[in-house]
Amino acid sequence: MELIRGRYRYRLVHRYPAEHGGGANVVGEVASVAELELLLRRYAPVGLADLREAA
Repeated sequence: MELIRGRYRYRLVHRYPAEHGGGANVVGEVASVAELELLLRRYAPVGLADLREAA
């Protein structure tokens, strides 16, 4: 979660390893947990429960 343009937003980012030049590609940005769940379902093989356990 980041503060972006004065509002808190959830941002899904694909980060590249340093040996490939580093950097990040923003896949999507949403304002609510429900929208984050949909974004994860669309682009990632993990869900919210997986993120909670890993944290």
